[in-house]
Amino acid sequence: MNQEFSVAKFGGTSVADHQAMTRCAHIIANDPQVRVVVVSASAGVTNHLVALCQSSLDDETRQQHVDGVIAIQLNILEYLSLDADLAIGFENTLNEFRAAALKAVQTNAQRDELLSFGERLSSYLFTQVMRDQGVSTARFDVRSVLKTDSQFSKAQPDIAQTRTRAQAELVPLLSDQVVVTQGFIGSDEYGDTTTLGRGGSDYSAALIAEAIGAKSVYIWTDVVGIFSTDPRVCEKAAPIAHLTFDEAAEMATFGAKVLHPATILPAARSSIGVFVGSSKDPQGGGTWIEKVPSGELIAGVRAVTQRKNQILLTLKSPEMLLASGFLARVFTILSEYKISVDLVTTSEISVAVTLDNAPNASRPELDQEALDRLGEFCHVTVENNLALVALIGSEIQLRQSELNLMQVLSNFDIRLICHGASKHNLCFLVDQSQSDEVVKAIHQQLLEQGQ
Repeated sequence: MNQEFSVAKFGGTSVADHQAMTRCAHIIANDPQVRVVVVSASAGVTNHLVALCQSSLDDETRQQHVDGVIAIQLNILEYLSLDADLAIGFENTLNEFRAAALKAVQTNAQRDELLSFGERLSSYLFTQVMRDQGVSTARFDVRSVLKTDSQFSKAQPDIAQTRTRAQAELVPLLSDQVVVTQGFIGSDEYGDTTTLGRGGSDYSAALIAEAIGAKSVYIWTDVVGIFSTDPRVCEKAAPIAHLTFDEAAEMATFGAKVLHPATILPAARSSIGVFVGSSKDPQGGGTWIEKVPSGELIAGVRAVTQRKNQILLTLKSPEMLLASGFLARVFTILSEYKISVDLVTTSEISVAVTLDNAPNASRPELDQEALDRLGEFCHVTVENNLALVALIGSEIQLRQSELNLMQVLSNFDIRLICHGASKHNLCFLVDQSQSDEVVKAIHQQLLEQGQ
């Protein structure tokens, strides 16, 4: 492990404009151990790019989104004078973007190529900002090392190949300079651009840290760490100084949007510490996520999260009674259509599963064709407009100290509850219109006592 190396990732708001980029450059300049910087697209760019992927856009609307992307970049460039190497690359990339954006997207491969331009453009600009701060900096195209399969929009990384390429192509550059590269994107065996899914820049940073043997990853965002719940929902939400990998993975999976869920996988696998903090207030503290937390391991509920836009899929068949193979048949079909399941509960003749139906997803989570296949051997019910609420912590048990939870929940309609598979979470579904009130009530009862 390269104990002297760390990786830093800056999200969209952290590279939104020249002032924000300059703040981030100061953070890197003051930490000589950071040798790789992973940047997202500047805030607002990805929304334009997603819109451009819609084949139904008329020419005028398409041009408006193209102009929107370029305007964000030029607003930053107004404060910069690009060095020759960066100027050539930036202009070429901008021309490639214009050409790609004015064509209707026909394939997922074209979609990923178009979505990649946000990170590709911002990395040129941030490299120059770093140089202007006196830091020797090179821009690096991550697609040459972060190798994936060809599952466009949700590409899976090839861990072994990524490590081999990073050791050969990236590590030799790090001894005397900082390397700026892109999050969210990679490439498959044919050299085609792939993406890791929206929010995948955190994941990219952890994958690169693992590949170069770094000791830590710094995820710089716009909040001072991971909070006990969303501060926009509960005013008394408080940052958590230390989390285990298990706790952080549960929080990210079940709605804490500060961190992409997959980020924990390479970090836990290779014991890489992850820090989450605010690029606007780097001295304001943050959250450290480690295998063995630096602070005392605290049992019980530590946070409450929610994830809206959930689907409850209930599959019922009398043939399931005392029969084997029903669940295998169900999950085989779900797997074929790459449908990811979060919660599962069963009864004698039915199974209920929850699916995420995020509005910014690249495709609907539940395909009609999959429903038709399931309908061939069972009755299928689909319920929408639900929210998944999760209590996160360690050694969570419904013992005396959590009995107050049942009192809180008695005031709301609970559609499904799931507990026991993990001692790190207790999850249930509620109507989406009630979810904020549910979170407030739980946070007040279980996490605000003694504040």
